[in-house]
Amino acid sequence: MPTIFDIKLVFTQIPALLEYLPVTLLITAFSMIAGVILGFVIAIIRIKRVWLLNSGAGVFVSFIRGTPLIVQLYLTYYGIPILLKHYNYYNQIDYNVNDIPSLLFVLLAFSLNEAAYNSESIRAALLSVDKKQIEAAQSLGMTPLQVLRRVTIPEAFVVALPTLGNALIGLLKGTSLAFVCSVIELTARGKILASSNYRYFEVYVSLALIYWALTIIIEALIKVIEARIRIPDQPQVNKSVIANDRH
Repeated sequence: MPTIFDIKLVFTQIPALLEYLPVTLLITAFSMIAGVILGFVIAIIRIKRVWLLNSGAGVFVSFIRGTPLIVQLYLTYYGIPILLKHYNYYNQIDYNVNDIPSLLFVLLAFSLNEAAYNSESIRAALLSVDKKQIEAAQSLGMTPLQVLRRVTIPEAFVVALPTLGNALIGLLKGTSLAFVCSVIELTARGKILASSNYRYFEVYVSLALIYWALTIIIEALIKVIEARIRIPDQPQVNKSVIANDRH
């Protein structure tokens, strides 16, 4: 009777899966960094209500949040080559669209997706900063850029960090969709590995353990950062001491 579940195989094939971990981490890190930067820009545009840009930013966020990530990947993967072919035709150039690596489409799609979601988190965090602190900084003669850099961003970062941490974990797990654009990462490697030995369940258990371990590591790092940047509570004043001082 064949073995229904091979627990040994679950652990022996993990090294083969980890060979493509750098691809998963690259997509995660690049998309998160780009998503935070672009999300911050979008948040500022929407807070300041920059003419024309505000409407465009609102439509962009609504579209990204209202469509599945896998659809955005398909639109990027198939849409950009079509646009480039039209550009080649109308400008009489012969740029080979096939030379564009598939990873570039994946990075673009994930970065834009993260930017839309992060912009809302960052916008809420920026708006949560106490206006009195901003007014105090302005009264000291700080320029708007200095206020943003020294007061608003540090305060907002503390508020936004938990949400951005959750977004990072979601992004890590979402990289499994990169396979639809022919990019081989952890999950894609697992599918290829399972197709050779038909032990699909063992492969997916291995993948689950890897993603779980990565999630635990990210959560631990976020907790360390939160502990370092947390604003300490004001110490409680002992009322008896105050009473004694008055006497």
